[in-house]
Amino acid sequence: MDKFLTDVATLRERARANIERGPVTSAYGADLDRVLAVLGDALATEIVCVLRYTQHHFAATGLAAEPVAAEFLAHAAEEQTHADTIAARIAQLGGTPDFNPDTLTGRSRSQYQTSSDLLEMITENLVAERVAIESYSEIIGWLGDGDPTTRRMLETILASEEEHAEDMLSFLQQMS
Repeated sequence: MDKFLTDVATLRERARANIERGPVTSAYGADLDRVLAVLGDALATEIVCVLRYTQHHFAATGLAAEPVAAEFLAHAAEEQTHADTIAARIAQLGGTPDFNPDTLTGRSRSQYQTSSDLLEMITENLVAERVAIESYSEIIGWLGDGDPTTRRMLETILASEEEHAEDMLSFLQQMS
């Protein structure tokens, strides 16, 4: 038998031990409490992004606003999907997702910025996407192989955030 693989009897015994921990087994290699805290901050960041993009969608006016406002709304929906995905992972790991509106902006990496100027909205959304990209890149590196499921989830979200940044940069360049 391969010395890197655990025998079936031991695996079954481990599976029965701490059964209340669900998917978090002895093979979980990350600091669970820290992962839950980091994911809680990521959840707050995504919710703030949903709110900012939604507000910008409705506040965008002017001749160039229609395609930009539509993109803001699409991004808001995608950010909501990110928030839902992160909340589901928090719950799966045994945590409780925190949606408390009183503390969202304090836990978020990005800021909630409103504006009536379309160029400023695009700029603020690009800044927020760049913050998300850098944050998720750091978290992914920190997780390494300690929690591959969370890492893969965040890698998927990161790819979406990079696409959002590209969209905002494109609008910014068109308006300059």
